[in-house]
Amino acid sequence: MNPDTLNEAGWSWWPAPAKLNLFLHITGRRADGYHLLQSVFRLLDWGDRIGLRVREDGQVRRQGRSVAGVAEADDLAVRAALLLKSSANIGQGVDIVVEKRIPAGGGFGGGSSDAATVLRALNQLWGAGLDEEALAALGLQLGADVPVFVRGRNAWAEGVGEQLTPLKLNPAWYVIADPGVHVPTAALFSSPDLTRDAPVAKIADFASGSLLGNAFEPVLRRREPAVEAVLATLSRIGRARLTGSGSGCFVEFATRAAAEQGLAQLPKELRAWVAAGVERSPLLDVLERY
Repeated sequence: MNPDTLNEAGWSWWPAPAKLNLFLHITGRRADGYHLLQSVFRLLDWGDRIGLRVREDGQVRRQGRSVAGVAEADDLAVRAALLLKSSANIGQGVDIVVEKRIPAGGGFGGGSSDAATVLRALNQLWGAGLDEEALAALGLQLGADVPVFVRGRNAWAEGVGEQLTPLKLNPAWYVIADPGVHVPTAALFSSPDLTRDAPVAKIADFASGSLLGNAFEPVLRRREPAVEAVLATLSRIGRARLTGSGSGCFVEFATRAAAEQGLAQLPKELRAWVAAGVERSPLLDVLERY
């Protein structure tokens, strides 16, 4: 796609922030096979960017490339637009551009955030009139992580990740690293080494600082040498953790200066950067200003 066309009239641009799972436990399994989780979602000031241009012919088209290996029909951003169009009986269509910054398979929620941003932004652009509850319900049809991005607030999560309790978190900055490994989530959930019977925790346990682990970390350390190596490298500057069910790793700091100092101590060849935790999604700010 010619980048110059993105400057033409009719395009609007919307943030799709990444997230971190500050801990992740698996407490059981439902009868349908889905795992029951407990986690804390932390939204970041860094992520993808979505370009949207309303069409009057009713077609939903992805412009440019998506994640490698993902067909247009399987792209979560496209699926979100089609789902909203059908659910709200919208006659208009849309062109969609996804500027990817969030690594695929890293556990940063990139595809889910892209889908949530499309739902929230097109609800406004198309005048669909759905409220947050309805949009979150649509998002859940696309993936368990989509509702937290639709709501745009840090949250304590339970169920399959869709039962959300807003959570106030202290300011924090993160050194984030991408080992470059695309982790197949289904394979991790089916691993015989995965701990599925963690005791049910309470928000007070997280507030006390006793919840930091990720159920997938020991599995990934054994399965992916690149993840093991990055976690070992990050441990030189702080408590290295894994996010979600992906390969992404992070260390938390209380100040930006401390995070920048930590980053400076890491090998230059490591794909790592600093991002700030936010109290609410930057998408909500854009929606209010639009």
